[in-house]
Amino acid sequence: MIAETVCSAVSAAGLGIAAVTAWRKRFLAAARIAAYALVPVGLVMTGVVGWLADTAFSLTAWAGFCVLAVAWLLFVTTRAVERRRGGGTRKERRAARTAEREPVAPAAAAPALGASRPPATRAKATPRAGDSSDDFSDIEAILKKHGI
Repeated sequence: MIAETVCSAVSAAGLGIAAVTAWRKRFLAAARIAAYALVPVGLVMTGVVGWLADTAFSLTAWAGFCVLAVAWLLFVTTRAVERRRGGGTRKERRAARTAEREPVAPAAAAPALGASRPPATRAKATPRAGDSSDDFSDIEAILKKHGI
């Protein structure tokens, strides 16, 4: 009974705001406000508000909502674990395996400019006291490798 009264008051206030808006020559906004204002009265007339009031105070309904929440939580958790493992359906796994086996076109792997060279290894930044000949041999090997 209280819910119906509140919904009626909200609708009346909304229709009053719509009338003021229409008086200001903003008819599109007034029509939109009137549409929103009529929703609570429509819900009362269809019985949705009464059903919600009965549901809100029903222990069985709240237990049902809890069961639905647990089911949803289980569903979401299993999907997250499945995605984390890289699972998926059998078709998705098969498609992933065939995609790994497909060769890459040679032109796609080549650089756009110039011939491909392997990256140069870094020379040691700080030479040790007894390893000066080793340091120079490493540098010499790198220079020979690059044709210098």
